[in-house]
Amino acid sequence: MMNIAEIFQKRRSTRKFRTDAIPEEILAEIFRLGFQAPSSYNLQPWRFIVVREPENKAKLREFGFEQDKLVDAPVVLICCGDRQVNHRGYINQVIELGKQEGTISEKRAKFMHMAIPPFFQFKPCYQSPEAWSNRQVMIAVTYLMIAAQSLGVDSCPLEGFVAKPLREYFQIPDTVDVCCLLALGYADEPLSEYGGRFGTQKLCYGEIYGETFNLSPNQS
Repeated sequence: MMNIAEIFQKRRSTRKFRTDAIPEEILAEIFRLGFQAPSSYNLQPWRFIVVREPENKAKLREFGFEQDKLVDAPVVLICCGDRQVNHRGYINQVIELGKQEGTISEKRAKFMHMAIPPFFQFKPCYQSPEAWSNRQVMIAVTYLMIAAQSLGVDSCPLEGFVAKPLREYFQIPDTVDVCCLLALGYADEPLSEYGGRFGTQKLCYGEIYGETFNLSPNQS
């Protein structure tokens, strides 16, 4: 079993997949681990359409600029975000789940009912409901990719698709955002090397945006 550092260093976006099926127990474990991802108020707005049938993958390829990985990969997830998780009935489900797990008190439940509706109404830290749902879903997608890699399954997230016909074909409601596609399977090529990663001096600022941030040389 790889440790977490090895998993992060080994994962690559796979360009070409073998058609070998992912065993059901492995796929189930990918979902179990991936769904440990955090979300705002534990609302878990992620919704995943699991596409495995050849005719449906062929449609994904059609909507996805003819990318062969969408038909070669044994599993493709249409990764969606449900914007209706702010409704009272759904919030109650989240609260009940928390109570069953022993993690939500009556005080916390009251706070959630008080805080969640205005958070969605006034959008203090995001500009649109779609921006919020994309944030949440992409955290879960990242967890799924890391979970898959830990189990020897390769992955590739894809933004290259035309959303409107995809939504129509897969009957995705207007209140649900399509954030990305995630191909899962086994690489049919030597894994490519990283295309280079900037260090902390390029990607991090100290205290204020634009201010220099330095680590010691062996940490940057």
